[in-house]
Amino acid sequence: MAAGTDTEALVRYLVTSLVDSPDAVTIEVKDTDEALTFEITLDPADVGKVIGRQGRIIKAIRTLTRAAGSTGDKQVEVEVLG
Repeated sequence: MAAGTDTEALVRYLVTSLVDSPDAVTIEVKDTDEALTFEITLDPADVGKVIGRQGRIIKAIRTLTRAAGSTGDKQVEVEVLG
């Protein structure tokens, strides 16, 4: 499960670097047979910074996490809950 914790650290680093309130960021990991899902909860004022214009930033975060988690046989997903 080291790959999952490394991927979680990557997601945490990327998200906390973008927001104004990094202490408000929580990441819940849901591990199923098919996928490893990272659910990000953060300050509502920071949601736009993580999503970006036309979703470009969250797409980039998803691309990076999929590449980082590609060593396993599970899909890696990132969801912003707000």
